[in-house]
Amino acid sequence: MPVTTPFTHRNLPRLLLQAREAVMAHTRPSLREQGLSDQQWRVLRVLGEHAADPGGVETGRVAREAFLLGPSLTGVLTRMERDGLIRRSRCPDDARRTVVRATAQGLALVDTLSQTIEAHYAWVESQLGKAALSRLYALLDELIALEQPADRADADEPETDA
Repeated sequence: MPVTTPFTHRNLPRLLLQAREAVMAHTRPSLREQGLSDQQWRVLRVLGEHAADPGGVETGRVAREAFLLGPSLTGVLTRMERDGLIRRSRCPDDARRTVVRATAQGLALVDTLSQTIEAHYAWVESQLGKAALSRLYALLDELIALEQPADRADADEPETDA
């Protein structure tokens, strides 16, 4: 007797994880060559995107944008600070908060790795086509917006570290 399941749709979370892993398979070797973990790269990328912010980036924002839980972020930042990739300081407006900035060494890594990553994205675009990649980005943005809780206060911390 065949076993059936109540599922009629494909496993979207698993497909999204498979897509992430497929993309990261091209990125991880470059990260490892530079001695970076996935989490450290996500932090550096966030800090690189906000490098022009004179006050640095508050750690809570780094956690949200890098999808890291607070305790994991603390460990990642400690290692990155030890390795000279970031600097932490007290927020000048609120001494209870901590802000983070990439150092010159950290920004140099962002620059180096962004070239490799952008080259891979250009290859993906050449394979899928510019219009299809744009549609993929738009669909992912729509899905993310659709799944956001109505009350953002409950969604400040990401659910997973990976």
